[in-house]
Amino acid sequence: MAENQANSVGIVETRTVKVVDSDSPLQLVSGKRLWPVEAAYETYGQPNSAGDNAVLICHALSGSAHAAGINSAGDKKPGWWDMMIGPGKAIDTNKYFVICSNFLGGCSGTTGPSSINPATGKPYNLDFPMITIADMVKVQKLLLDKLEIKQLLGVIGGSMGGMQVLQWAIEYPDFVKSAIVIASTPRLGAQAIAFDAVGRNAILADTEAGGKSTKGLATARMIGHITYLSEESMRKKFGRELRDAEKYSYDFGSEFSVETYLDYQGQSFIDRFDANSYLYITKAMDYFDLERDYGSIEKAFAQTKSRFLIVSFTSDWLFTPGQSEEMVNALVAQRKPVSYCNILSPYGHDAFLLEPEALGGLISGFLSTTLEKPKAGKPSAVSSPKGADRIKRLRVDYELIESLITPDSRVLDVGCGDGQLLINLQYDKNIEAEGIEVDQQLVGTCISKGLNIIHRDIERKLSYYPDGSFDYAILSQTLQTLKNPHQVFAELLRVAEKVIVSFPNFAHWRCRIGLLTGRAPRTKQLPFKWYDTPNIHFLSLKDFEAFCEEIGAKIETKIPLIGNSKSPVKFAPNIFAEQAIYLTSKR
Repeated sequence: MAENQANSVGIVETRTVKVVDSDSPLQLVSGKRLWPVEAAYETYGQPNSAGDNAVLICHALSGSAHAAGINSAGDKKPGWWDMMIGPGKAIDTNKYFVICSNFLGGCSGTTGPSSINPATGKPYNLDFPMITIADMVKVQKLLLDKLEIKQLLGVIGGSMGGMQVLQWAIEYPDFVKSAIVIASTPRLGAQAIAFDAVGRNAILADTEAGGKSTKGLATARMIGHITYLSEESMRKKFGRELRDAEKYSYDFGSEFSVETYLDYQGQSFIDRFDANSYLYITKAMDYFDLERDYGSIEKAFAQTKSRFLIVSFTSDWLFTPGQSEEMVNALVAQRKPVSYCNILSPYGHDAFLLEPEALGGLISGFLSTTLEKPKAGKPSAVSSPKGADRIKRLRVDYELIESLITPDSRVLDVGCGDGQLLINLQYDKNIEAEGIEVDQQLVGTCISKGLNIIHRDIERKLSYYPDGSFDYAILSQTLQTLKNPHQVFAELLRVAEKVIVSFPNFAHWRCRIGLLTGRAPRTKQLPFKWYDTPNIHFLSLKDFEAFCEEIGAKIETKIPLIGNSKSPVKFAPNIFAEQAIYLTSKR
């Protein structure tokens, strides 16, 4: 086990255990059988008395079991995810028992092409059988059985590791409590398969492909590494700078900084990786296809029981945000608990290794609320969304909206901010809560509270929700910020039986006086200056009522309000009400 050092798991031993022997060979998806099989792994932290704090880390293509700490006192480079795993870090080893294993087909201790074939006494090389992501997960499960792990609090993985996480959640629904899928995909697209194919061809064309170090492997690594970066990150890091000269050399040597960088990446990869493992691993990635295996992505998730956290990165063009959203939509359609965040990052696909603060906050909050649900008891104060582009929700807004919702309902809060209204409703009304929010920071806040939140602009429609998915949808202080309120409101009436709307009244007498004096109106409900406001539509109570008539919405309840008063305005509400709350339904 690891020596305890500040913010580090310290010195860690990579161990190896036989998980398959000749008495019970491993049946592979290809139909072949494999034995013996050994698995290399490391552990960090300690199991708790309840045995419910185990977290499995699944590594990507070039990773290994060495995820954190160092293997010896002389090591200069810690494990590949050391920034995330350790005391007080996102995956806190003071709280969790963390396991990371080298997957089947790897070259860092687990059985793979460089292992000895018992039939010949020589390395398998290209005689190793074809493997799949499902085969890798099966070996990981055998390892956990050896370690006497009865359940996983969470399985976490980025890129190819995310594929393993998906396979875990689908194949072992009762074993996995939560699944965190980062920068991954339900299947590779044609472009990603093409890059893999070019890399494999470079290796297979190399006359030294059967050896440990090949020019083909270096070329494959260079090709792959380009896909891990973004145009922005490469431009900022390299531009068109020359490495060691001021003038062009007019030959085929590496002279641009980006060329020498790729040369280094390729050469260093040869020193630590096996060319044949690269062939088998990339082919396993190509074969991974939830739609082909299960009929559709929705059907793939039909029997899962995990909480899901899906994370993508805005500049990732290898495994795009759209591919992550495809998984989110499928989970939502199956009514599975899922949260999603698309992190703003310039680092491309490699961002899951380079964004410890943003990604770490999401992982920490999600794991923590999976291990221990937030304690019951209504929060003592309402926290306000941060940033000038958010409209503060007053407590009277919360309380009156709550009064319109019946207990044990299913509620969708669109533009949910920091999630406080949903938290209140959970404690007061025992609702089943979901939210949609466009602000990344607020999405993280909601996830840390244990809420299921989708990071998305609501104007992109809600087609992933089936008709009548909710009893109530809430659109609080957001209607006037929408570019297309007709479209959004129609979608809300489709997915929910009733829609609750609140908005500031732009026809309030103070607004009218402001216009008469020749200035854009500013009030407590409308605190923004004309050039710094999220409001793009200016509606009154009468305008909204005409809007409902136009789109076929029935107004069931109308609550015009002055300031923080809970008493509705009874006289001339279109003049004296500062804001209003409406309960509507489809006519």
